[in-house]
Amino acid sequence: MEYCFKRLDESASAIIKELFVTVFTGEPWNDDWSDEKQLDLYIHDLIGQSNSLTFGLYEEGELAGVSMGRTKHWYTGTEYCIDELCIRTARQGAGLGRRFVQEMEKACKELGVTHIFLLTENNVPAFEFYKKLDFYQLEHNVAFAKKL
Repeated sequence: MEYCFKRLDESASAIIKELFVTVFTGEPWNDDWSDEKQLDLYIHDLIGQSNSLTFGLYEEGELAGVSMGRTKHWYTGTEYCIDELCIRTARQGAGLGRRFVQEMEKACKELGVTHIFLLTENNVPAFEFYKKLDFYQLEHNVAFAKKL
């Protein structure tokens, strides 16, 4: 297989949206991204800002993985805060995600990033995937939300 890892920007928004919707409208997420305007705004929020950092992994010329987030400068160093990371559903479980994260780690180090931060649910396969890649669960942090 031929693989290509690269940094992406808003010019790739159409293919990013296609992959994102394909993955996250299916199991186990079942997100409803039928509102095209809301989807466009969300993708722009993730990849169209001055501190956005988006990576893609292509397999045989097709976008097979994407990571969308931002850099944040913290007292412990610069963090890559990943908002969304996905691998094409048909390619999950074949080592592509591991390869993608390893490439991201190398690219982040070259950019001076010292930490990668992300959130996921603890009852989905992604939880175990990140643990296998030496991500650790923060003990003293919790996520809060409030519906308005």
